[in-house]
Amino acid sequence: MRCLVVYSSKTGNTRAVAQAIHAIMPAGTALLPVQEAPAPHGYDLLCLGFWVTLGGPDPAMLAYMRRIEACTVGLFGTLGAYTDSPHADKVRQRALEAVAPHPTLGVFLCQGKIDPAHLARQAARPKEQQRHPMTEERRERIAVAATHPDAQDFAAAQAFFKEMLAKC
Repeated sequence: MRCLVVYSSKTGNTRAVAQAIHAIMPAGTALLPVQEAPAPHGYDLLCLGFWVTLGGPDPAMLAYMRRIEACTVGLFGTLGAYTDSPHADKVRQRALEAVAPHPTLGVFLCQGKIDPAHLARQAARPKEQQRHPMTEERRERIAVAATHPDAQDFAAAQAFFKEMLAKC
């Protein structure tokens, strides 16, 4: 089975999840950042990882997803939001839409630390221009996200992709 793991990572979160997934993939599976990835065709399974921005996959991974030809796809991503939130549901939907109409075996999401530079830029804006005001609830979520991905996230990602491999 020809498999490929491709990821886009801004802070290292998605790269770490990609490495965990790669560890359970069949021998010969390549692990590459999106900037170095080969054309996305001729594989039995493409495992594509992204970091979340503006409610969906990052621009580099979106561009790669648009190039997919007849392949089965498994998706994974990292975001600052809780994975059981309405925001995460939108992210899953947008990721699936990005690879449609190709068969997709699922979307695995886990929390990941938010880019400190992004948080600083947001905090520097006047309050009325902040997309997401810094509430106590948001501070708590950011603190929780800063501890991810962790060993449990890596194990969950591996279990998710083992299931995908069994379906192929």
